[in-house]
Amino acid sequence: MTSLNLSRRHALAAASLLLATGAAFAQAYPAKPIKVIVPFPAGGGTDLIAREVTNKIQTTKGWTFVIENRPGTGGNIGIDVVAKSPADGYTIALGQTSNLAINPTLYAKMPYDSIKDLAPVGLVASAPLVMVVGETSPFKTLAEVVAASKAKPGSLNMAYAGNGTVAHLASVLFQKSASVDFTHVPYKGAAQASTDVVSGRVELYLSSVPTLIGHIKNGKMRPLAVTSQKRVDDLPQVPTIAEAGVKDFEAVTWFGFVAPTGTPKDIVTLLNAEINKALQSADVKKKLSDQGADVLGGTPEAFASLIKSDLARWAPIVKASGAILE
Repeated sequence: MTSLNLSRRHALAAASLLLATGAAFAQAYPAKPIKVIVPFPAGGGTDLIAREVTNKIQTTKGWTFVIENRPGTGGNIGIDVVAKSPADGYTIALGQTSNLAINPTLYAKMPYDSIKDLAPVGLVASAPLVMVVGETSPFKTLAEVVAASKAKPGSLNMAYAGNGTVAHLASVLFQKSASVDFTHVPYKGAAQASTDVVSGRVELYLSSVPTLIGHIKNGKMRPLAVTSQKRVDDLPQVPTIAEAGVKDFEAVTWFGFVAPTGTPKDIVTLLNAEINKALQSADVKKKLSDQGADVLGGTPEAFASLIKSDLARWAPIVKASGAILE
């Protein structure tokens, strides 16, 4: 037998061993708890969605998930933890539009590359934003807010959770589209911002529907408009910003799980399958819908394409806003 044939046989044997090892790894996975990094504080929309999906998988599969909230720098801190974690499937994150598609343009220096350092696992849901005021606010409609701001530019405060989030840029986009000027008040998380809006210390708040729908339903906040092209099923009485007078306005945020680049494909495929199963269950669909989120799902490849397309979509909006963060 020639040395070339021997080399081929060795190569085939090595490939077979590698495939067998990968298959065995996938079958054994998970052998320990899976850490889920949520790059925002507990209680916000990202946190709620992460817990609903992982709780469902935990119930149906018996897997153990440990949620770890790592807020800061528009979600960059938490996502960076995952980007630099071992690529073994035991550390994942629920990322979103801001930290995967907006921050790469917004921040002068990023600790990770959304494309090179992260492996998309599965898209979970999307949600519009909603502009609200506190229950004691004199404003009943978006038109009244626009009129007040035009009468006295800068007199109204606009709260949002985190510089560089979709809410931040949607606020900038709205001000340009409506020719108004708000004073920006960024918060590190949703909890303190919600407290200040309910108390009247801040006039306006723009955040995702899942984050604010509880306050809206209990009457603590009054919704003025949503940022999607169509009305939200759970808030049918609330007009879109386009319906309220700012034509062609749309800004939504999506949520999806990511893992470190290099995570075995078998593990990514398995995680994706369980995420999709959880999203198709009636109870998870209802819970996310009740929070104002639209269930999505899909393949890792489709999620990767969305990240790339939104990187291109948001880049000119970030540049037009003039916002650059260190």
